Amino acid sequence: MNLRNSFRLVAFSEGVSYILLLFVAVPIKYLGNNESFVKMLGMPHGILFVLYIAMAFTIRPEQKWSNRTFALVLIASLIPFATFYVDKKYLRTTT
Repeated sequence: MNLRNSFRLVAFSEGVSYILLLFVAVPIKYLGNNESFVKMLGMPHGILFVLYIAMAFTIRPEQKWSNRTFALVLIASLIPFATFYVDKKYLRTTT
């Protein structure tokens, strides 16, 4: 598996973990008074988030991203569903 495909996998996993954390675990915590899902999903999401950022720095020279594109890729890690946009716009090949 090449670096781009590895980054795609991490971006997808980070995006899914973020969505689960925000839209499943946090509501259960506050509406159901049950912290277990936040504790269960928080650490894996944190690891995936750090891995996403580190891999973005690693893959940047290979992808020849401009400063603007690179900033968008980094900001995408903070916005729900945005890592899926990064995958579609910047990582998928058109072959």
